[in-house]
Amino acid sequence: MTQAVLRTDRLLLEPLSDAHVELEVELDGDPQVMRYLEVRPRTRDEVLARHPQRLAVADRAPGLGFWVGSVDGDPVGWWLLDVPERPDQGAAEGQAELGYRLLPRWWRRGLATEGARELVRHAFADLGLRRVFAETMAVNAGSRAVMAAAGLEHVRTFHLEWETPLPGAEHGEVEYALTREAWRARTPDAR
Repeated sequence: MTQAVLRTDRLLLEPLSDAHVELEVELDGDPQVMRYLEVRPRTRDEVLARHPQRLAVADRAPGLGFWVGSVDGDPVGWWLLDVPERPDQGAAEGQAELGYRLLPRWWRRGLATEGARELVRHAFADLGLRRVFAETMAVNAGSRAVMAAAGLEHVRTFHLEWETPLPGAEHGEVEYALTREAWRARTPDAR
């Protein structure tokens, strides 16, 4: 199964490709975007080295991967459905981790939520997954708001060991999640 092209009212979500490298460089090189993710923004060389790993996500599980979202042809950011990697995230089969990263000029327009909702719909309606979850730092209020607006609910706060903890790491990480059954119950047109 190849990655689907997805659409919302405003977004075209296309599978990540080599044509999107400059967007990745811009996102990962922006201190605002990386504030809750890394100690410092990534260099161009670091992003270029990571790009093949991002492309490979689509090979790990049918239908999953990175999608680049655009509005009227202008790149906004990327969204992700990936298999869980850490033991505390549960079994990989039947679930996916949701992620997203948008350019700051597109923040506060509801696009992160719009794309996240479409990936949740895709995960349940098209791929038949049983659970979608997302994680962020507990202090990342913006991302937590997107998770909640996309229908995910807070399920736990936990602490990870970091070599170089980011400011706010002492408050831990949070996981939000949604099951297919709960999504169907609150989505009138769910298939």
